[in-house]
Amino acid sequence: MSLLTTPLDTLHRELGAKMVPFAGYDMPVQYPTGIIKEHLHTRNAAGLFDVSHMGQVVVEGVGAAAMLETLVPADIEGLGIHRQTYALLTNEDGGVLDDLIITRWDENRFFLVVNAACKAQDIAHLRRNLSGQSLQVLEKQALLALQGPQAREVMTELCPAAAGLVFLQGCNASVDGIDAYITCSGYTGEDGFEISLAADDADALARRILACPQVEPIGLGARDSLRLEAGLCLYGHELNNEIDPIQAGLLWSISKERRADGTRPGGFPGASVIFQRIENKPALRRVGLRVEGKRPVRDGQAVVDVDGNPVGEISSAGYGASVGGPIAMAYVQRELGEPGTELAVDVRGKLLAVTVTRMPFSPQRYYRG
Repeated sequence: MSLLTTPLDTLHRELGAKMVPFAGYDMPVQYPTGIIKEHLHTRNAAGLFDVSHMGQVVVEGVGAAAMLETLVPADIEGLGIHRQTYALLTNEDGGVLDDLIITRWDENRFFLVVNAACKAQDIAHLRRNLSGQSLQVLEKQALLALQGPQAREVMTELCPAAAGLVFLQGCNASVDGIDAYITCSGYTGEDGFEISLAADDADALARRILACPQVEPIGLGARDSLRLEAGLCLYGHELNNEIDPIQAGLLWSISKERRADGTRPGGFPGASVIFQRIENKPALRRVGLRVEGKRPVRDGQAVVDVDGNPVGEISSAGYGASVGGPIAMAYVQRELGEPGTELAVDVRGKLLAVTVTRMPFSPQRYYRG
């Protein structure tokens, strides 16, 4: 089966990107400068990411907010116009089908961005649950992410109307003469913007942004290491059909209004299971790990206690360029999840010492006004 390409495919190849298959697309994993330099450039200046492989969907119609609340435990009814929320599509067992960002465009109109690997199943799931609303997949839209502490300087130059956006806010605007919908949610822990625009305009705008001295192109490799340092979940690693939000440390994603003692309790799949987990705590919890030395650990490797007994498993791991060493996230037995707890990871029969640490590993710097 041939891979799909994004509207920036030609540009990636011009820039010397190393292309890899990802979620059915041919995507840039890194550029000639390499993942570590791309990571550090985003932390210190600004990076441009092509995330056009992600799904962009509009749900519209009377009762759209109420319909979405039958699928996610977020407060959709209370969401302001041009405000966003992180949301989880849950299943009847309390597990997670996907995580997504929902933006309210109007009273009965919502813009959803879903993960690339899950978008076909997410869209089918949404369609099955429509109750008179319409669903439009924005097939001819691209999505760019401008991230980093100098991203706001770039946006001030190219689109002053969007430069004042705060975390989890969006607006319609013109970026250097190109119409776009711009949001401020990020996946790097840094301040920044996501730009949804017509696919036909993406190449021109990407080149204009890259002409700014603060900006370099950044691939999927650094995108992953940045989100790991930010302590953010990746679907298929920290989240899946069997991991519930409480286990994942995402209690905050269950809006107070939707909890058992809230004003609109439950009504989403798996609510009773999740409420029980809130009350009684799951056996496992998501934690951050600092790895002693320079040798990295890998996803799926066993975490053991001081006596060598298996107590958990690595969910994501990599080199934290901003923290200067290997780091990981793991699910471990709840009682062993306190910061400072000494554990180890079984790396092909050799035990590497690790220490439970607070997350994020690198401070999140979202602009909140």
